[in-house]
Amino acid sequence: MDEGQLSIREAGLDDMDVIYKMICGLENMEMDRHGFDFVFQKNLISPNIRYFIASYAGEDAGMVSCHIQPLLHHAALVSEIQEMYVKDEFRSQQIGKALMEHVVGFAKSMGAVQMEVTSRSTRENAHRFYQREGFEKSHVKLVRYFKNDVK
Repeated sequence: MDEGQLSIREAGLDDMDVIYKMICGLENMEMDRHGFDFVFQKNLISPNIRYFIASYAGEDAGMVSCHIQPLLHHAALVSEIQEMYVKDEFRSQQIGKALMEHVVGFAKSMGAVQMEVTSRSTRENAHRFYQREGFEKSHVKLVRYFKNDVK
């Protein structure tokens, strides 16, 4: 990869379609567009959430989101990657590594004391990537889906 052709920018409202397509790629499905647009626009105005897009040779190649929040059980600010995606044709070209370095630098500049990421248990390649980037398997995440709750 020619690093001179790689750039990373903060995403804005004009990037909604780009981020939408990448999130659909991440989830391997077409997301509800109305719901996506609502959440994306709401998140863009939050001081605690940022989206970054990596472009290579003028083409959008990947994205990462960073949420920073004060957590009582840390008595500090903690950053979390909510979504990270690199298009198939750009994988193994250090795009993910560049996004990770950028988002870690951003989180540190905001005063976060650590970064967390959750990844579906079946995404073993993603787990290996995160571990190469210094993340440790230290927690178990449990999820309760409300769609199955009886009203």
